[in-house]
Amino acid sequence: MTNLPRSVLDYWRTIFSSGAVLVSDGRLSIAVNSDLGSARRVMILEDADGNARVAMTPAVAERLGVERAEGVSLDVLRRSLSEAGVPLHDPDFVFYLPDAPPPVRPIDPRSAPRRLAESDRGAFDAFQTEASEQDLEDSYVELDHWAVFGCFEGDRLVSAASAYPWGEAALADLGVLTLPDARGRGHARALVQSIGQFAREQGYELQYRCQVDNAASVALAKASGLVLLGRWEVISPDAPDDAGAS
Repeated sequence: MTNLPRSVLDYWRTIFSSGAVLVSDGRLSIAVNSDLGSARRVMILEDADGNARVAMTPAVAERLGVERAEGVSLDVLRRSLSEAGVPLHDPDFVFYLPDAPPPVRPIDPRSAPRRLAESDRGAFDAFQTEASEQDLEDSYVELDHWAVFGCFEGDRLVSAASAYPWGEAALADLGVLTLPDARGRGHARALVQSIGQFAREQGYELQYRCQVDNAASVALAKASGLVLLGRWEVISPDAPDDAGAS
């Protein structure tokens, strides 16, 4: 993953190496990080080779008894989390633009991406009306996000992407949505590349997350030249507030 920006690698390295590193055997590392917020009191990042990094709060570590574990495996850890009532959210793939992103492949200039503004509110509202509730929920594209780009066919907005700063990191989390009858024309790919270039010019790195079983989103990430960091899991948002508490 040396082709990923240093800021991206440093961000994730800080999460998984801060605090006490209890396990580190080359295939699995487990760190107790007291800086994790309650919504992310357990995190797992697994790369394409099956190497995994885990971070958890001291309360979760104490509840699991990880400080006493030797030779623990990722499967054993997952089972321990489940038995302790600490459910994990469905995993996401996490992608980023490489240090040297590929050139933007041209599409029809008449539908080239441009940044959207409040003056595009009418077109954006009509766009949302045409999209399904599930697509709107999955993509989370909003006109009032930090950066919003769109592709038009005539006066009709057919594809949009928006990004917003992700926590305190210099990362911009991305959502993309193309209306069904406009798919397969390169709009989404052009949007990802354009908003990624814009984010980098503003000092941010574009972050693209999608569920691992979403084949269309994975294909879009690859077509846009993004690089896979890994498979990311975090405690479920449906977990009770005391899940993982000692």
